[in-house]
Amino acid sequence: MKVLVTNDDGVHSQGIIQLAKLVRSHCDEVFLVAPRVEQSGVSQAITFLSPLFPHALGGDLDTQDDHIPGYSVNGTPVDCVKLGIHELCPWKPDLVLSGINGGLKAGINVGHSGTAGAALAAATFGIPAFAVSLESSESMDFGKAAEMVWPLIKQIMGISLPPRTVVNINIPAVALDRYPETAPHVVLVPVETNPMAYGFDKGVDPKGRPYFWSTNFPVPEPSDFLTDTQALKAGKVTISTISYDLNLPASLDVLKSAIGENYSSE
Repeated sequence: MKVLVTNDDGVHSQGIIQLAKLVRSHCDEVFLVAPRVEQSGVSQAITFLSPLFPHALGGDLDTQDDHIPGYSVNGTPVDCVKLGIHELCPWKPDLVLSGINGGLKAGINVGHSGTAGAALAAATFGIPAFAVSLESSESMDFGKAAEMVWPLIKQIMGISLPPRTVVNINIPAVALDRYPETAPHVVLVPVETNPMAYGFDKGVDPKGRPYFWSTNFPVPEPSDFLTDTQALKAGKVTISTISYDLNLPASLDVLKSAIGENYSSE
């Protein structure tokens, strides 16, 4: 298997370094293309008003193991995936892994995530893709997280999923603390879609300018069924599927039935 690894935390983050090392020990080839600096929260943003400059790993920008080939890029996670697949990677990837992200990507925050955005970009080009995240804590063992998640990835890789589907995996800190002595409790759950994290801390900066700083609150009201945010609070590893499809045929059919096939404002 040939694997392209990327992230949104930046090429120097321990999450991507440990994931790439783990993949290298299990796969035929691994190639890393990641943002030069952190790009969290950029979703599927791309760079098109300025050029992208890839720098080969192993130079002054790299603190990783020199045996992992790849590039850092002055762009977004989606830029990295597109460049990796179409320009930089010496082979077509069989799999794209995005992560391991420092911090959970669950609930509607998945839509803001550069980690998920990179995986969705890969899926758009027909390549199986996973987004992997680990809950923030005082001690984040990304090496152990990579070991925990790899068997899940291998198992799911053997399943034929619908086109443009991304598998989103989140690991709560408590599950990692108990691993490997206790096998993780893994659940397959939908993403929570209730509103969350629309609150702001308000203040005034030293120059007298009012500001609003986004918080992680409020947390979403729980749905009547089990979702990723609820399962993560219970200490379970969550697996969800997300997809990228610009068309909603059912909604378009509603419009057609209401105003006709050929819309006219007259």
